Amino acid sequence: MEIVGRITKDAVVNQLKDERNVVNFSIAVNDYYKPKNGEGVNVTTYYNCSYWVNSKIAGLLTKGRLVEINGRINVNSYIGADGNAKDSLNCHVTTNKVH
Repeated sequence: MEIVGRITKDAVVNQLKDERNVVNFSIAVNDYYKPKNGEGVNVTTYYNCSYWVNSKIAGLLTKGRLVEINGRINVNSYIGADGNAKDSLNCHVTTNKVH
């Protein structure tokens, strides 16, 4: 799936126990639609992204930058610390292009 959005905060490189690096960042995608019998609606969708190919890209993935990513989307459901059900949209990024 291809997604174009803005980075919500600077990317972070995390090192795993086996010494592999993953770049974690999130993006926001803004949409607008107008139902037939209503006013326009703005909707923002957030995606948590992980990029495993090259951690050097993290320096370019800074807050506010426009990025185009391709990857696999999945939904993560869990119970939060407050006891409420929560969901997140995640993207395992295969390619990205920073604008």
